[in-house]
Amino acid sequence: MTTNRISHSGLQIDKVLYDFVNNQALPNTGLKQDTFWQSFSQIIKILTPKNKALLTKRDVLQKKIDVYHKENPIWDTQKYQSFLTDIGYLVSEVKDFNIETLNVDEEIAKLAGPQLVVPVNNARFALNAANARWGSLFDALYGTDVISESDGAEKTKTYNEVRGLKVIQYSKKFLDKALPLSSGSHHDSENYAIVDGELIVRLKGNLQVKLVDTQQLIGYVGQIQNPSNILFKNNGLHIELQIDPQSQIGRSDKAGIKDIILESALTTIMDCEDSVAAVDGEDKALVYQNWLGLMQGSLSESFEKSGNLTKRTLNSDRNFTNLKGQPISLKGRSMMFVRNVGHLMTNPAILDENNEEVFEGIMDAMITSLCAIHDLQGNSPYKNSSAQSINIVKPKMHGPEEVAFTCELFSQVESALNLPVNTLKVGIMDEERRTTVNLKACIYQAKERVVFINTGFLDRTGDEIHTSMEAGIVMPKAHIKSQPWIGAYENNNVDVGLATGLSKRAQIGKGMWAMPDEMAAMMVQKVAHLESGANTAWVPSPTAATLHATHYHSLNVFDVQKPLFTRQQAALTDILTPPLMKKASSLTLQQIQAELDNNAQGILGYVVRWIDQGVGCSKVPDINHVGLMEDRATLRISSQHIANWLHHGVCDEQQVIDTMKRMAKVVDLQNLGDKSYTNMADSEQSFTNSIAVQAALELVLEGAKQPNGYTEPVLHKMRLKLKSLSL
Repeated sequence: MTTNRISHSGLQIDKVLYDFVNNQALPNTGLKQDTFWQSFSQIIKILTPKNKALLTKRDVLQKKIDVYHKENPIWDTQKYQSFLTDIGYLVSEVKDFNIETLNVDEEIAKLAGPQLVVPVNNARFALNAANARWGSLFDALYGTDVISESDGAEKTKTYNEVRGLKVIQYSKKFLDKALPLSSGSHHDSENYAIVDGELIVRLKGNLQVKLVDTQQLIGYVGQIQNPSNILFKNNGLHIELQIDPQSQIGRSDKAGIKDIILESALTTIMDCEDSVAAVDGEDKALVYQNWLGLMQGSLSESFEKSGNLTKRTLNSDRNFTNLKGQPISLKGRSMMFVRNVGHLMTNPAILDENNEEVFEGIMDAMITSLCAIHDLQGNSPYKNSSAQSINIVKPKMHGPEEVAFTCELFSQVESALNLPVNTLKVGIMDEERRTTVNLKACIYQAKERVVFINTGFLDRTGDEIHTSMEAGIVMPKAHIKSQPWIGAYENNNVDVGLATGLSKRAQIGKGMWAMPDEMAAMMVQKVAHLESGANTAWVPSPTAATLHATHYHSLNVFDVQKPLFTRQQAALTDILTPPLMKKASSLTLQQIQAELDNNAQGILGYVVRWIDQGVGCSKVPDINHVGLMEDRATLRISSQHIANWLHHGVCDEQQVIDTMKRMAKVVDLQNLGDKSYTNMADSEQSFTNSIAVQAALELVLEGAKQPNGYTEPVLHKMRLKLKSLSL
């Protein structure tokens, strides 16, 4: 596949990307084209050798760990820990410190609430996520399984008043918890009014009551004597009561409440990484173009919905009147992070002076920061970062040296773009084992920039399996989650975050709820993330963000954190004990095959969309036809799991291939309704020729050889192969 390239400052730049930077990103930043490319070239020249050295160290450490396990088949935790210290995998404990990050956005530091992660190359998804700062509780309840369909409450094409009444009853129960009355219940409310700066609620029997906490009332819309909207605040989050007795829903409520709007996704991660398939200059230009549109406030997307053409843009701010009669404005959009690519991958979008592909993480840092300058300089009708910061999530870093390299990269970018020192903030994904066991030292390296630490169970498990590949046979996936190491890992993240001063200065986050259709289960289980002391947690949709927001009204996370400051820190020995089986014979042949089926189906279901359609994240049906949000993290664990069982003889190569053939047919059937889908298993020839199948097989058959078990090298190679054949 030939690429039209432009030469500048020793770089060979894909023309699509070059034109985007020059014609769209650079104008109105005060930066000159020649200066930008010269600075960029210099950064690449300085940092490329350092990046390569860090990747070499990963490989060297892994080889030493492999040899250790081969030579020490009997598990000895203390001996293993000493070995990791000797080879520099475990670093010396740093002295106690508190982070020193300045200019941190309130949504990150002071508030607790849901967080969305969305592929930024999908404009519709990105806009939906950015606009998910506010969401309708009525809609979220009505459209999901949180409200059962029993007793005539089915979801129907037209409004089902029985279901609507159940929604109202559920919502009134929420109001009783979030905005308790001095007596009585919101269930009995007949009127809401503001009198002398206080909320007066008339209950049945003409009983008039106030809020227990009168400070929760913030403002209103309309006439103060008869407001159409009433604004409250609880645990830092806003609640908006919308009143219209004439509306279809308001007519069915004695108080005329037509909806309850919740402040939901306080922050969103616009993702350039795991949920994105971007393998060349054309793909990267689209990623950056959408991010630029968000930063300039100009991104829009038109699509057909219910037979009508709909145009989606960023929401405006929400305006109210406070109790003194003064106007107040609340941000209408989520505060947006951008997640850059990690240190591993290169991309043919730019070639350096040695005609080698440039590291994609360096490219992302420079160009996403350039795009964000438009927000800092006010080149948008909207404000993203009120603190004049560019908040960048950096994934898949291995230990403090790699965090230090990221900080060096950010410093170089700030200098090149004429930005104040520490404008670029860093979110540290605690998803690789060398980062987990050295987390305090990692945070120390970024103590002036860090605004975020977050656990990622799937990537972390994938790395656990790969790091311990020679140690033994890994347990079935369902058993891994119940092992001591995972609880210790999750607790350690909070423990270290609190000990280093992140509370009320940065986010401590938890991972994704992966089942977007299983909201009733989410409402039961995901409150545990707040109980763990995390002030944010990932959700898969705007609807899920609104529902999860109710958890932050029931618990004040910063109160939850207080007793955690003094608890005993999670044990390193637990974290370092991999989830291994004592012997393969404890599994039946049926159990082995069921595990292979589950993994293979998930791998193929995700990979076929990635390779054939360039879709990096989507809701993929699992083997039981339950829709799961899949990205490269889920692929990493499934492929490494099969690779481990192959390596230790739990299964053989032919069994894996046969399993893939059967599961390819299952995936084909699951995609019957997709006109753009190409079947993988119509025949032996189609299976053999499918590039998606080739990718899936390489991921598992060569899984033990993949760098740290990552899937990106294979996916990128195969996607580029398909794109070259399509020309």
